[in-house]
Amino acid sequence: MRLFRSLTLYMALLLGANAALAADTAALAEMRTGDMKRLVVHSEPKPLPETPFTLADGAGTATLADYRGKYVLLNFWATWCAPCRKEMPMLSELQAEFGGEDFEVLTLATGRNSPTRIKAFFDEIGVTNLPRHQDPRQAVAREVGVLALPITVLIDPEGREIARLLGDAAWNSDDAKAIIRALTAEAG
Repeated sequence: MRLFRSLTLYMALLLGANAALAADTAALAEMRTGDMKRLVVHSEPKPLPETPFTLADGAGTATLADYRGKYVLLNFWATWCAPCRKEMPMLSELQAEFGGEDFEVLTLATGRNSPTRIKAFFDEIGVTNLPRHQDPRQAVAREVGVLALPITVLIDPEGREIARLLGDAAWNSDDAKAIIRALTAEAG
């Protein structure tokens, strides 16, 4: 089975970048088990907005385009969100294990979340390796179609959405790590 997947990926690479992406998303869809069964993998990548968001502690602004070149797990959350509180340490663990040149967990507090409250939230749960960025007017969230929290969006190195998960998930599970490992192996 592994040889078949490898041959499929190799043939897709020969046919060009779009075909390779289709093979990647098909393989990604096949890998969904456990909490990751709720990960909706798109058959075609979706463009994402270049709407600015506020960097941690008001240090300026950035856009999702600033993260091109790597896979990004973008998590929309809020300090008042109980499932977000449960999920954030798992996202931190994922960042600790996979974060680097090919992958990054990007957290974006959407709505009314003061920098002081966000810092206190991270301190309370012991998270030190995730960004405390904000989307105070929910502009990015609106354009990405976030209707509830948390929502996690998987973004390819070209800056396009390739998958989405509504609700919290065990992002530190073997199932989730297998997906991230497969993506970063292709990128590296």
